[in-house]
Amino acid sequence: MYWTVHLEGGPRRVNHAAVAVGDHIYSFGGYCTGENYRRQRPMDVHVLNTVNYRWTAVPLVKPDDPQSCCVPYQRYGHTAVSYGDKIYIWGGRNDEAACNVLFCFHTKTLKWSCPKVHGIIPGARDGHSACVIRHSMYIFGGFEEEIDRFSQDVHALDLETMEWRYVVTKGTPPSYRDFHSASAVGTKMYIFGGRGDVYGPYHSQEEVYSNEIVYLETLTSTWHCPSTEGEIPLGRRSHSAFVYKNHLYIFGGYNGIEDKHFNDLYCFVPAANHWMQVKTRGKRPCKRRRQSCCVVGDRVFLFGGTSPYLGPQPQFTPDNEEMLMDGLDSKLMDHNDLHVLDLVPTLRTLCLQVVLDENLDDNWLPEDIRWELRAMTTNNNISRPLNNTG
Repeated sequence: MYWTVHLEGGPRRVNHAAVAVGDHIYSFGGYCTGENYRRQRPMDVHVLNTVNYRWTAVPLVKPDDPQSCCVPYQRYGHTAVSYGDKIYIWGGRNDEAACNVLFCFHTKTLKWSCPKVHGIIPGARDGHSACVIRHSMYIFGGFEEEIDRFSQDVHALDLETMEWRYVVTKGTPPSYRDFHSASAVGTKMYIFGGRGDVYGPYHSQEEVYSNEIVYLETLTSTWHCPSTEGEIPLGRRSHSAFVYKNHLYIFGGYNGIEDKHFNDLYCFVPAANHWMQVKTRGKRPCKRRRQSCCVVGDRVFLFGGTSPYLGPQPQFTPDNEEMLMDGLDSKLMDHNDLHVLDLVPTLRTLCLQVVLDENLDDNWLPEDIRWELRAMTTNNNISRPLNNTG
């Protein structure tokens, strides 16, 4: 596995939600230090073309547009899942309140809608997880706004009938938590990590970070906690999880007890219940949490997140003083970078890396290869040519 691309200049976002549809990645909302998240405004959407690594911003819906009532407000801690060519956004919050309204983004028209749902609708929350198994979106956990406590419940939304149901499970569920990950492998939903509390559902200052992996067999609604072996990662929250060829991967995250950020990569093999740390080549991303990670083909695209300040402190200017003061108080910096991990690099990819690593003269190379090298090394400047006129 080889980290092949590192580009700056994308959307600077933390705690956003992203999903791949075809060869494009759609990123929704999130926050950036210094911005106002008490005022409601339309959620921003950024689209990454994974062929040329360019970001495009979808134009915001104007207040007088009839569709404006169907646009989610800017938020963080929400989830995004894809089903066909549609993306469903659920949950999340701004600094005032959390939400439990379902929104749908249509990737063909770049328009929003609010599907009519029925059934037992989950309470508003953030920091939950979501994944699609067969034709249903399963959500687990999170921090529920109205009752002010962590959750360990499972809810499912049938994406064909738009009916919510509370899933009555058997077995011992994962502990109450938020900012964990849920990953679909076949008919199983695997839960890893997250932030819990020694007092169970209640939030105190005594946090718990579990490194157990627990899965829900959705065919029987039964929880299982397998005995695992190998190099088991330290418990963490706000990490990334992705599935490739029925193997579950975990990248990065944060452990508040140890006050550690991570940029390690672990692989869990469900068939053997075995963990192993993955050694990668190339320049890996710096330690971070609350980033997004999406698989397209044989590549993983990782972007955004936040991490401790590295190197010299940034310079203050009248334009950035408020933002930097907020960031320096927390000793964190928000990222706008993009990293690409090639899971099975081809000979062509490895040759391109040699050209870049050794700073070789590429004038003698064919134009298509020179174009690819430029795409891999040219930082982003978010463009806005997309329109949402349908």
